Amino acid sequence: MTQQPQAVIELIPASQFSIGELTSIYNQTRVDYMVPMPMNAERLAEYIETYDVDLERSLVAMDGSGMRGVAMLGVRADRAWVTRLGVIPGTRKGGVGTALVRGLLEQSGLLGIDFNMLEVIKNNTPAHQLFFKLGFYEVGELLILRRAPLVPPIEPMIADARRLERYEALDLIGDDRGAQPWTNQSETLHHVTDISGLRLTLGDGSTGWLVYQRQKFLLSRFIYKTDTGDPAMMAYAFLSHLHHQYPRLDTRLENIHVSDPHLPGFRKMGYIESFRRIEMWRGEPPASLVHSK
Repeated sequence: MTQQPQAVIELIPASQFSIGELTSIYNQTRVDYMVPMPMNAERLAEYIETYDVDLERSLVAMDGSGMRGVAMLGVRADRAWVTRLGVIPGTRKGGVGTALVRGLLEQSGLLGIDFNMLEVIKNNTPAHQLFFKLGFYEVGELLILRRAPLVPPIEPMIADARRLERYEALDLIGDDRGAQPWTNQSETLHHVTDISGLRLTLGDGSTGWLVYQRQKFLLSRFIYKTDTGDPAMMAYAFLSHLHHQYPRLDTRLENIHVSDPHLPGFRKMGYIESFRRIEMWRGEPPASLVHSK
Protein backbone atom coordinates (compact mmCIF):
# COMPACT_ATOMS: atom_id res chain seq x y z
CA MET A 1 0.00 0.00 0.00
CA THR A 2 1.34 3.42 -0.93
CA GLN A 3 1.73 5.67 2.12
CA GLN A 4 -0.09 8.99 1.83
CA PRO A 5 2.20 12.02 2.06
CA GLN A 6 2.01 13.87 5.36
CA ALA A 7 0.18 17.17 5.13
CA VAL A 8 2.28 20.30 5.41
CA ILE A 9 1.67 22.11 8.69
CA GLU A 10 1.36 25.88 8.48
CA LEU A 11 1.66 28.00 11.62
CA ILE A 12 -0.45 31.15 11.60
CA PRO A 13 -0.48 33.91 14.25
CA ALA A 14 -3.47 33.50 16.57
CA SER A 15 -4.18 37.21 16.14
CA GLN A 16 -5.58 36.40 12.69
CA PHE A 17 -8.48 34.51 14.29
CA SER A 18 -11.42 35.74 16.33
CA ILE A 19 -11.77 34.88 20.01
CA GLY A 20 -14.71 32.69 19.02
CA GLU A 21 -12.59 30.75 16.52
CA LEU A 22 -9.76 30.32 19.03
CA THR A 23 -12.24 29.11 21.65
CA SER A 24 -13.66 26.58 19.22
CA ILE A 25 -10.30 25.11 18.20
CA TYR A 26 -9.10 25.01 21.80
CA ASN A 27 -12.22 23.14 22.97
CA GLN A 28 -11.92 20.67 20.08
CA THR A 29 -8.38 19.81 21.18
CA ARG A 30 -9.50 19.10 24.75
CA VAL A 31 -12.54 16.84 24.25
CA ASP A 32 -10.60 13.74 25.37
CA TYR A 33 -8.07 15.46 27.61
CA MET A 34 -7.21 14.14 31.08
CA VAL A 35 -8.58 17.37 32.58
CA PRO A 36 -10.68 18.95 29.78
CA MET A 37 -11.07 22.52 31.17
CA PRO A 38 -13.42 23.78 28.43
CA MET A 39 -13.70 27.52 27.83
CA ASN A 40 -16.18 29.98 26.39
CA ALA A 41 -15.16 33.10 24.49
CA GLU A 42 -15.51 35.37 27.52
CA ARG A 43 -13.30 33.17 29.67
CA LEU A 44 -10.65 32.85 26.98
CA ALA A 45 -10.55 36.63 26.50
CA GLU A 46 -10.10 37.02 30.26
CA TYR A 47 -7.37 34.37 30.24
CA ILE A 48 -5.50 36.19 27.49
CA GLU A 49 -5.58 39.48 29.39
CA THR A 50 -4.82 38.04 32.84
CA TYR A 51 -1.81 36.00 31.74
CA ASP A 52 -0.30 38.47 29.23
CA VAL A 53 -0.88 36.17 26.27
CA ASP A 54 0.53 37.71 23.09
CA LEU A 55 -1.76 36.66 20.24
CA GLU A 56 0.73 37.91 17.64
CA ARG A 57 3.23 35.38 19.03
CA SER A 58 0.69 32.62 19.69
CA LEU A 59 0.02 30.10 16.93
CA VAL A 60 -2.69 28.09 15.21
CA ALA A 61 -1.59 25.02 13.22
CA MET A 62 -3.35 24.39 9.92
CA ASP A 63 -3.07 21.97 7.04
CA GLY A 64 -5.09 21.52 3.90
CA SER A 65 -8.03 20.20 5.93
CA GLY A 66 -8.31 23.10 8.37
CA MET A 67 -7.20 23.94 11.91
CA ARG A 68 -5.30 21.15 13.67
CA GLY A 69 -4.05 22.70 16.91
CA VAL A 70 -3.33 25.80 18.92
CA ALA A 71 -0.69 27.01 21.37
CA MET A 72 -0.36 30.33 23.16
CA LEU A 73 2.58 32.33 24.46
CA GLY A 74 2.49 34.51 27.55
CA VAL A 75 5.16 37.21 27.54
CA ARG A 76 6.58 39.13 30.51
CA ALA A 77 9.91 40.78 31.22
CA ASP A 78 12.75 38.25 30.71
CA ARG A 79 10.43 35.26 30.45
CA ALA A 80 7.76 33.54 28.37
CA TRP A 81 5.10 30.91 29.11
CA VAL A 82 3.89 28.10 26.87
CA THR A 83 0.18 27.53 27.50
CA ARG A 84 -3.11 26.27 26.00
CA LEU A 85 -1.30 23.75 23.82
CA GLY A 86 -3.71 21.36 22.18
CA VAL A 87 -3.96 19.16 19.08
CA ILE A 88 -7.23 17.78 17.69
CA PRO A 89 -7.66 14.06 18.45
CA GLY A 90 -7.03 11.89 15.44
CA THR A 91 -4.32 14.18 14.11
CA ARG A 92 -1.88 13.68 16.97
CA LYS A 93 1.49 11.99 16.46
CA GLY A 94 1.72 13.84 13.16
CA GLY A 95 4.14 16.49 14.37
CA VAL A 96 1.57 19.21 15.05
CA GLY A 97 2.37 19.55 18.75
CA THR A 98 6.10 19.61 18.10
CA ALA A 99 5.68 22.24 15.39
CA LEU A 100 3.56 24.43 17.67
CA VAL A 101 5.98 24.34 20.59
CA ARG A 102 8.98 24.89 18.33
CA GLY A 103 7.12 27.82 16.82
CA LEU A 104 6.46 29.38 20.22
CA LEU A 105 10.10 28.96 21.22
CA GLU A 106 11.13 30.66 18.00
CA GLN A 107 8.76 33.54 18.75
CA SER A 108 10.18 33.79 22.26
CA GLY A 109 13.69 33.91 20.82
CA LEU A 110 12.73 36.70 18.41
CA LEU A 111 11.81 38.76 21.47
CA GLY A 112 15.25 38.13 22.96
CA ILE A 113 13.82 35.81 25.63
CA ASP A 114 15.68 32.57 26.29
CA PHE A 115 13.82 31.48 29.45
CA ASN A 116 10.51 29.67 28.98
CA MET A 117 8.10 28.16 31.49
CA LEU A 118 5.17 25.74 31.33
CA GLU A 119 3.13 23.28 33.35
CA VAL A 120 2.01 19.84 32.17
CA ILE A 121 -0.58 17.68 33.88
CA LYS A 122 1.09 14.84 35.73
CA ASN A 123 0.90 11.51 33.85
CA ASN A 124 0.24 13.23 30.51
CA THR A 125 3.16 11.24 29.16
CA PRO A 126 3.06 12.29 25.47
CA ALA A 127 3.15 16.01 26.30
CA HIS A 128 5.72 15.47 29.04
CA GLN A 129 8.04 13.63 26.65
CA LEU A 130 7.54 16.28 23.96
CA PHE A 131 8.69 19.00 26.34
CA PHE A 132 11.72 16.96 27.41
CA LYS A 133 12.63 16.49 23.73
CA LEU A 134 12.51 20.25 23.17
CA GLY A 135 14.85 21.06 26.03
CA PHE A 136 12.56 21.61 29.02
CA TYR A 137 13.46 20.17 32.42
CA GLU A 138 11.42 19.52 35.57
CA VAL A 139 11.66 21.98 38.45
CA GLY A 140 8.77 20.98 40.71
CA GLU A 141 5.39 19.42 41.26
CA LEU A 142 2.29 21.55 41.71
CA LEU A 143 -1.07 20.86 43.34
CA ILE A 144 -4.53 22.01 42.29
CA LEU A 145 -6.67 22.18 45.43
CA ARG A 146 -10.36 22.62 46.14
CA ARG A 147 -12.45 23.25 49.22
CA ALA A 148 -16.20 22.76 48.89
CA PRO A 149 -18.48 25.34 50.52
CA LEU A 150 -20.41 22.63 52.37
CA VAL A 151 -17.49 21.86 54.68
CA PRO A 152 -18.82 22.51 58.23
CA PRO A 153 -17.94 26.07 59.31
CA ILE A 154 -14.99 26.50 61.64
CA GLU A 155 -14.63 29.29 64.15
CA PRO A 156 -11.78 31.67 63.35
CA MET A 157 -8.65 31.42 65.42
CA ILE A 158 -8.17 34.17 67.94
CA ALA A 159 -5.96 36.74 66.25
CA ASP A 160 -5.56 40.40 65.51
CA ALA A 161 -6.97 40.38 61.98
CA ARG A 162 -7.03 43.33 59.61
CA ARG A 163 -8.67 43.39 56.19
CA LEU A 164 -6.50 44.73 53.38
CA GLU A 165 -7.79 46.87 50.55
CA ARG A 166 -6.78 46.08 46.98
CA TYR A 167 -3.90 48.56 46.87
CA GLU A 168 -2.51 47.21 50.15
CA ALA A 169 -2.80 43.61 48.91
CA LEU A 170 -1.03 44.40 45.66
CA ASP A 171 1.77 46.10 47.57
CA LEU A 172 2.27 42.91 49.58
CA ILE A 173 2.53 40.58 46.59
CA GLY A 174 5.26 42.82 45.22
CA ASP A 175 7.50 41.42 47.97
CA ASP A 176 9.99 38.94 46.59
CA ARG A 177 8.54 35.44 46.81
CA GLY A 178 11.13 33.65 44.71
CA ALA A 179 10.29 31.85 41.46
CA GLN A 180 6.54 31.32 41.18
CA PRO A 181 4.46 29.56 38.51
CA TRP A 182 3.13 32.01 35.91
CA THR A 183 -0.40 31.85 37.32
CA ASN A 184 0.80 33.02 40.74
CA GLN A 185 3.22 35.74 39.73
CA SER A 186 2.60 39.32 40.84
CA GLU A 187 1.77 40.46 37.30
CA THR A 188 -1.17 38.06 37.22
CA LEU A 189 -2.78 39.53 40.33
CA HIS A 190 -2.35 43.07 39.04
CA HIS A 191 -4.61 42.17 36.09
CA VAL A 192 -7.33 40.74 38.32
CA THR A 193 -10.29 42.53 39.89
CA ASP A 194 -11.84 41.86 43.32
CA ILE A 195 -8.49 41.45 45.07
CA SER A 196 -8.50 41.72 48.87
CA GLY A 197 -6.35 40.51 51.71
CA LEU A 198 -5.94 39.70 55.39
CA ARG A 199 -3.06 40.40 57.74
CA LEU A 200 -2.98 38.38 60.96
CA THR A 201 -1.02 38.50 64.20
CA LEU A 202 -1.50 35.53 66.53
CA GLY A 203 -1.26 35.55 70.30
CA ASP A 204 2.23 34.02 70.21
CA GLY A 205 3.49 36.82 67.98
CA SER A 206 3.28 34.88 64.71
CA THR A 207 2.45 37.10 61.75
CA GLY A 208 1.45 36.56 58.14
CA TRP A 209 -0.86 37.58 55.35
CA LEU A 210 -3.15 36.24 52.65
CA VAL A 211 -4.14 37.89 49.37
CA TYR A 212 -7.06 36.43 47.40
CA GLN A 213 -9.64 37.04 44.71
CA ARG A 214 -13.28 36.93 45.70
CA GLN A 215 -15.76 36.40 42.87
CA LYS A 216 -19.51 35.93 43.15
CA PHE A 217 -19.37 32.19 43.86
CA LEU A 218 -15.65 31.52 44.17
CA LEU A 219 -12.51 32.27 46.16
CA SER A 220 -9.28 31.82 44.23
CA ARG A 221 -5.77 33.11 43.42
CA PHE A 222 -4.28 32.82 46.90
CA ILE A 223 -0.93 34.45 47.53
CA TYR A 224 0.32 34.21 51.11
CA LYS A 225 3.34 34.46 53.33
CA THR A 226 4.28 33.71 56.94
CA ASP A 227 6.55 36.46 58.20
CA THR A 228 7.19 34.88 61.61
CA GLY A 229 6.01 31.63 63.16
CA ASP A 230 4.86 28.23 61.92
CA PRO A 231 3.56 28.35 58.32
CA ALA A 232 1.06 25.52 58.84
CA MET A 233 -0.43 27.23 61.87
CA MET A 234 -0.52 30.59 60.10
CA ALA A 235 -2.23 29.04 57.08
CA TYR A 236 -4.90 27.51 59.29
CA ALA A 237 -5.36 30.86 61.01
CA PHE A 238 -5.88 32.98 57.92
CA LEU A 239 -8.03 30.31 56.26
CA SER A 240 -10.23 30.07 59.35
CA HIS A 241 -10.89 33.82 59.15
CA LEU A 242 -11.46 33.75 55.39
CA HIS A 243 -13.92 30.85 55.39
CA HIS A 244 -15.73 32.17 58.44
CA GLN A 245 -16.33 35.36 56.44
CA TYR A 246 -17.33 33.53 53.22
CA PRO A 247 -18.77 30.17 54.33
CA ARG A 248 -20.83 29.58 51.16
CA LEU A 249 -18.16 30.15 48.54
CA ASP A 250 -16.37 27.39 46.70
CA THR A 251 -12.56 27.64 46.68
CA ARG A 252 -10.17 26.57 43.92
CA LEU A 253 -6.42 27.06 44.02
CA GLU A 254 -3.88 26.44 41.27
CA ASN A 255 -0.23 25.50 41.28
CA ILE A 256 0.68 25.21 44.95
CA HIS A 257 4.11 23.63 45.35
CA VAL A 258 4.03 20.18 46.96
CA SER A 259 6.80 21.33 49.30
CA ASP A 260 4.89 24.41 50.51
CA PRO A 261 5.13 24.37 54.33
CA HIS A 262 1.63 25.91 54.57
CA LEU A 263 -0.01 22.79 53.11
CA PRO A 264 -0.83 21.03 56.43
CA GLY A 265 -2.93 24.05 57.36
CA PHE A 266 -4.84 23.83 54.09
CA ARG A 267 -5.51 20.14 54.54
CA LYS A 268 -6.67 20.66 58.10
CA MET A 269 -9.12 23.23 56.75
CA GLY A 270 -10.66 20.68 54.38
CA TYR A 271 -8.80 21.30 51.12
CA ILE A 272 -8.48 18.28 48.84
CA GLU A 273 -6.25 17.61 45.85
CA SER A 274 -7.91 17.64 42.42
CA PHE A 275 -4.86 16.80 40.31
CA ARG A 276 -1.17 17.65 39.87
CA ARG A 277 0.97 19.43 37.34
CA ILE A 278 4.69 19.22 36.64
CA GLU A 279 6.40 22.60 36.32
CA MET A 280 9.06 22.70 33.61
CA TRP A 281 11.59 25.33 32.52
CA ARG A 282 13.79 25.80 29.48
CA GLY A 283 16.92 27.88 29.86
CA GLU A 284 18.30 29.61 32.91
CA PRO A 285 15.83 31.75 34.90
CA PRO A 286 16.63 35.46 35.13
CA ALA A 287 17.99 36.69 38.46
CA SER A 288 14.97 38.99 38.82
CA LEU A 289 12.72 35.94 39.01
CA VAL A 290 14.58 33.71 41.45
CA HIS A 291 16.42 35.95 43.89
CA SER A 292 15.13 35.93 47.46
CA LYS A 293 15.55 38.03 50.54
